[in-house]
This record gives sequence, C-alpha cells and structure tokens, in this order.
Amino acid sequence: MLGALRGLFLGKPLDVAQFRAMSSSASSTEIATFAAGCFWGVEHIFLKHYPPSQNKGILKTSVGYTGGKASAADPTYRQVCSGTTDHAEALRIEFDPNVISYAELVEFFYRTHDPTTLNRQGADVGTQYRSAIFYHTPEQLEIAKRVTEEVQEKHFTPKGKKIATEIVEADQWWDAEEYHQLYLFKNPTGYQCPTHRLHW
Repeated sequence: MLGALRGLFLGKPLDVAQFRAMSSSASSTEIATFAAGCFWGVEHIFLKHYPPSQNKGILKTSVGYTGGKASAADPTYRQVCSGTTDHAEALRIEFDPNVISYAELVEFFYRTHDPTTLNRQGADVGTQYRSAIFYHTPEQLEIAKRVTEEVQEKHFTPKGKKIATEIVEADQWWDAEEYHQLYLFKNPTGYQCPTHRLHW
C-alpha cells in the first residue's frame, strides 16, 4: 500500500485493490465507528496518519451510513443527504487493540474535526454531518465518555466552547456506494472539508 501512496503523490494511478487487500493477522480485532462531517475527509485523515501498511493499528476502513431510522433500510447517498433518513455519514474502522487503543482513536477523532458545531462541519450543514461516536461495547462507551471529558477540559473549556458530539450505541451499518470508498485517495483534488485537519 505504501507503494500505492507513493504512486498517488507521484501522479501514478492508485491501485485501490491494494487498500482492499489489507487484512488482519491478529487473533482479535475491534470496530470503531465515528461521524465527523463528510466521510471522505474523515477516512482520508485517519488513513493518512494510520496507514495499514505501517502496522499502526488500523487494519481497514469503510465509509457508510448509520444512526438512522429503522424504516430507512439500505439508504442511498441522495436519501441520506436529504436529511429524511436521519443517518450520519460515518467511518467504520477495523483495528487491532494490541497495537492501537480505542482511547487513542477517540482522541484522534476529536483532533481532526470541530466537535463543537451542531449538525455541521464547515459549510456542510445537516444532521448527516453531525459529530458522533457510535460505541460497540460497554467498555467503548466508558472510554468515549472519559476521553470526551478530558478533551473538553484540555482543549475546549479554555476557549469557552462545548463539545456537541453525540455518544450513542452503534446500530445498523450500511456501506456507502463504492465510489465513496477511499474517495480522496482515488480523487486527490476532490472536495475536502477544511475542518478535517489536525487541530492540535
């Protein structure tokens, strides 16, 4: 995959299959699910800093939709963008907890967007762009709450701002259409929300 990334920056075609081929040799993996605005940029910044080829703990990712109405099964991008399904654009991460902790992923999630704006990131406005942590286990819930309190106290209370991130139980996940997967790796000049950067 490192070769694919080099190719990306040298103007050579990206072999997306190399990203898809990444798999885990770990005996146990966990899932983390985050929503932080347009999922193109969320996936891009996580993979840029934790590329699977460098064994930093993230094994693979997918973008999709979650947190919506039960009646809105298998939504399309157009339906989610209409705001009628209540889904969030989200990133699903498979990771090796022996290499990277869930707490580190949660902290990185907060570093890479503005969690103080309700239902928006930058110019992207709507419930699909909300900031949310979808926890998969009671342990993840406790970690998410603890890290949120720490980040609030250290980075936002001094600025007079309040984290608006939802912390809710993960429910049905729907993969987004294939063209959304690894979008900014396949389209490096594509749209990227300006809030998707390292804030500290």
